[in-house]
Amino acid sequence: METIQTKVSEPVSDELALVNAAKKGDVAAFEELVRRYDRNVFRIANHITQNREDAEDVVQDAFLKAYSNLGQFQGQSKFYTWLVRIAVNEALMRLRRRRPERMVSLDEDVKTEDDSVPREVADWSPNPEQLYGQGELKEILTKTIQGLPASFRTVFVLRDVEGLSTEETADALNLSIPAVKSRLLRARLQLRERLSKYFKQRSGDGKQ
Repeated sequence: METIQTKVSEPVSDELALVNAAKKGDVAAFEELVRRYDRNVFRIANHITQNREDAEDVVQDAFLKAYSNLGQFQGQSKFYTWLVRIAVNEALMRLRRRRPERMVSLDEDVKTEDDSVPREVADWSPNPEQLYGQGELKEILTKTIQGLPASFRTVFVLRDVEGLSTEETADALNLSIPAVKSRLLRARLQLRERLSKYFKQRSGDGKQ
């Protein structure tokens, strides 16, 4: 399944060199990391919080926390994955403070009416990739993604919008790979259902 956005693909060695330089006090190196990833982090935060001001605060807090804790980064994963983990945690904390009664923890299993969902969805037209290729429908998909439960939305955004691999998504969210696959599948199924309802409704309105 192709990703909606172009995946961050700078060489890990280049990224690691910047991180190592920043650890030694090179502020310019860290500023380069900020320039490289701030838009991606903002998109992720905005999808989770659904509020631009909160998302901007999350970006600032995430980079500040990353800079303050650079010594804890061991290089076992990409810096970007580590940064996303910090940003997601910051965004979820803001969401939890804002509406605790509706917050779903990413550490909890999400109950569904039918757990025996298919392993793969071979064809789930209309699909997000095609919709994103059509500028006039981008807003429709964005609003549909925002309607997903937080636990599904976060996995979907990291995996299918930002293009992280299943392993990177699992690492960023501290989830198991099977949990990521399960939530991604359910997110895709819910998106297909919601988008299908939208287009059926629009088609019906057009006939009147």
